[in-house]
Amino acid sequence: MECPTCALDLDHCHGTLVLHVNSLAECTEPDCADTDLVRHSLTVRCEEVDGGCVCTADYVVEYAQAS
Repeated sequence: MECPTCALDLDHCHGTLVLHVNSLAECTEPDCADTDLVRHSLTVRCEEVDGGCVCTADYVVEYAQAS
């Protein structure tokens, strides 16, 4: 099976883009150098990642302290 986006020679990534609460993004594909949203068909929020994400806990603490 061939990726249709690969067949069209379009710039894209096969990894999953993880969107963090601090507006940073990272890709699960080790060779991905461009974390632009349009390059990734799969995206998840960091709190949806199995095991959670440290940044969500940090964000909650910072928000509570600011209130």
